[in-house]
Amino acid sequence: SEVMAAEVVSCLNCAMAALHDIWEEIGIPEEQRLERTGTVKNYIKSLLDMMVAEEESLKQRLLQSIALCRKELDTLCKELQLDPFEAEEETTVLQMEKNLRTRVEVLLKQKEDRKQELKTLKEQDQDLCDILCETPFCIDSNAVPSLEDLDRYRHHLASLTAEKEQRREEFVNTKRQIILLMEELDHTPDTSFEQDVVCEDEEAFCLSRENIAALHSLLQQLEARWSLNEAVCAELRSRITVLWEKLQIPEEERASSAVH
Repeated sequence: SEVMAAEVVSCLNCAMAALHDIWEEIGIPEEQRLERTGTVKNYIKSLLDMMVAEEESLKQRLLQSIALCRKELDTLCKELQLDPFEAEEETTVLQMEKNLRTRVEVLLKQKEDRKQELKTLKEQDQDLCDILCETPFCIDSNAVPSLEDLDRYRHHLASLTAEKEQRREEFVNTKRQIILLMEELDHTPDTSFEQDVVCEDEEAFCLSRENIAALHSLLQQLEARWSLNEAVCAELRSRITVLWEKLQIPEEERASSAVH
């Protein structure tokens, strides 16, 4: 600083000496020289005052930025459920402002990432709940989710996805049995539910617990009808056999009818 001050004084002395030489060569009177010297002094002072004011303004802006960053950090730490941020006190104003601003940017990015992930998880949850007719996961959409909240949500969706696959497999297997029984019974789907079951678009079928239960109920009804028909057929076959014996029908004639 002393060296710099000496250089400034030296530059000022050189400039003033040059000005006095010029004024002397021109022939400017002593009184005007003093007046012009005062003008130079006032100009330099005004310039320095302006520079000091600008730097003081910069300092105030930095302090204001620090205050705003601290306030925003407090809010972000509460929203993200983090420990309060402790800035290094033994540092310059400029470095502290930079550190705080950088930390704010990092936490804002974390906040945005969490809210974006929550939005994605909620969309997946809604799709699964529409298919399974379940209630969506209970979470505040307006608050910033904690890491634990997001982790619980992921596990919930993994469980829902596994449930969907299990119900889908159960539906496909049961549907296959129902279609086979309908064909054997020559039964045409006559209710909206039966039509939904045999519809080729399996993705359109709602895999609710009620629908899965109704699916098994339909299968049991068809199996009961098939068993009843089988019992009737067995009784009729038995009566036919008795009649064959009484009528002494030849084996060749019996064989030709047995295929039916």
